[in-house]
Amino acid sequence: MMDLDRIHIKNLEVFGKHGVYEEENKLGQKFLVNAAVYTHTREAGLNDDLTKSIHYGELAHFIAKFMADHTYQLIETAAEQMARALLLRFPAMEKITLEILKPWAPVGLPLETVSVEITRGWHCAYIAVGSNLGDRGEYIRKGIATLRDNRNCILQRESKLIVTKPYGGVEQPDFLNGMLQVRTLLSPMELLELLHEAEQKADRERKIHWGPRTLDLDIIFYDDRVVDEENLQIPHPDMHNRDFVLKPLAELAPYYRHPLNGKTVAQMLKELPN
Repeated sequence: MMDLDRIHIKNLEVFGKHGVYEEENKLGQKFLVNAAVYTHTREAGLNDDLTKSIHYGELAHFIAKFMADHTYQLIETAAEQMARALLLRFPAMEKITLEILKPWAPVGLPLETVSVEITRGWHCAYIAVGSNLGDRGEYIRKGIATLRDNRNCILQRESKLIVTKPYGGVEQPDFLNGMLQVRTLLSPMELLELLHEAEQKADRERKIHWGPRTLDLDIIFYDDRVVDEENLQIPHPDMHNRDFVLKPLAELAPYYRHPLNGKTVAQMLKELPN
């Protein structure tokens, strides 16, 4: 991917009714907003075409209107919600660093401003899907629908579904497996919670390790992030041994490189025993 460029808005004066005190929510006050928007401006710059970039005038007016139309007790909440709204409103925006400054914060001491600064953006996740109970295709379609219906996820591509033999030594029916490429604003743990919600809707029961299931959704990659938590490991720790993961993943991203072993998906698939 090309390096991201930045568009800056500095010290935009806006009005808002944000604060923990009742008078702040009723009377309102001035806020300052700084934004660094990460996007690709090369095509716009080479062709002098504003439609290929992000209109900073529209961006500034969106920020001002959002601050005026909403009321939050915390500027942390204002920053979080506005960053999400901006990323959803401007498709060319990959990431944003947003700072909200409160010049007249009621702390009882002289100060210039208090502020909150956050960075939020889109992430690329590859999610394995599988089912070997009941109407396998229907369970998978319902799982995909849960992702598609979530406003924080954009389903970009789906692999073909393939029939595979069970993995792990438990005798059970054949699986239907595939892979999804998802663009998401969710953190890895938030995405995991959404996948568990989709599995629960499919009446997934976790009785036998590697046993039969109506729906299985696993995060294989999340950008090039490495996560090692008790309930979540990314990249998936056993993906390199599983043809039912690597085959559909290779259909979507053969040159995606594993952040730990350095191998591409195509390499890992080629190295699998026949």
